[in-house]
Amino acid sequence: MSDSPKRPPTAQEFVLEQLRREIVTRQLLPGAPIRQELLADKYGTSRVPLREALKILEGEGQVTYVPHRGYFVADLSLDDLNEVYEIREILESKALTAAVARMTSEDVEAVRRIHQRLDAATASGDVVGMTALNRDFHFALFDISAMPRLVRLIRLLWDSTDAYRSMYYADIDNRQAVRGEHAAMLDALVKGDAEALVNLHHQHRTHAINALSRVLAD
Repeated sequence: MSDSPKRPPTAQEFVLEQLRREIVTRQLLPGAPIRQELLADKYGTSRVPLREALKILEGEGQVTYVPHRGYFVADLSLDDLNEVYEIREILESKALTAAVARMTSEDVEAVRRIHQRLDAATASGDVVGMTALNRDFHFALFDISAMPRLVRLIRLLWDSTDAYRSMYYADIDNRQAVRGEHAAMLDALVKGDAEALVNLHHQHRTHAINALSRVLAD
């Protein structure tokens, strides 16, 4: 049986996707104002779906609203970023440990397929594709835990730092380091080694926060 055709996105979904892309690719920089009239013209939509999309991004922490001034791209301080990563360490370690205990061969194969696409994007220097596939790779691991409330909390934390993640991947040395780290995490999953997977994930997260700390300090 063939899959049913995918429905076209709603105006709100389209605008939300475009805003996410512009934030991730730093076309909209942290701290920059969101010019709703200009963006509505650019996307060919009314301001209604734009406002709806901005409310979603505000809930995720990607934009902030200032009364009488409007929306701005969220601008995290180094302290904010460290706090997000410290909370992620606690939640993600729990999710990964549960994932290894529950995983099936089908789960492992699904993660492997995402890793192959991610590795190709990394090798080609496709920062936007790598950012999206990196997220797919990690959440494919978290989802195996079968702990949806936990995964939702992790997703909110990731959403709030997407713009900073693209800064990390813009550097070729960081991309090559991540490439090896992902391969090692996949290997630990295949072996069913929860302790190694959690430790590798911690190192992966630590390398990112250290690099971002240097960028933000500059």
